[in-house]
Amino acid sequence: MDKMTAFCGIICTECPAFLATQKDDDDIREKTADMWSKQYSAEIKPEDINCDGCLSESGEIFSYCRVCEIRKCGMEKGIENCAYCDDYACENLEKFIDNVPEAKALLEEIRKNLSSD
Repeated sequence: MDKMTAFCGIICTECPAFLATQKDDDDIREKTADMWSKQYSAEIKPEDINCDGCLSESGEIFSYCRVCEIRKCGMEKGIENCAYCDDYACENLEKFIDNVPEAKALLEEIRKNLSSD
């Protein structure tokens, strides 16, 4: 499976919600719901753990992704991910990637490769 990078730099294809959906694995759904419920102080049920990836226009996406401002912006601009955006790194993205160093590193690497092409 090809790597899918969300607009924000998270790798969708490594996300447990994506993996649970692709494998139709209720055990992964249950473990992920429990973990995310604790991590985000929210009630997340196993049946909520379904996602075909942030870039999906017609498949299922996780509930938060439906309201994500970064995803909404990227979809409106029709870009591959935020690294390709002329406004990189905007305020919304900065707030997010400051807390997710691996996403920031990936987007920075993509941008570096864009400028060297």
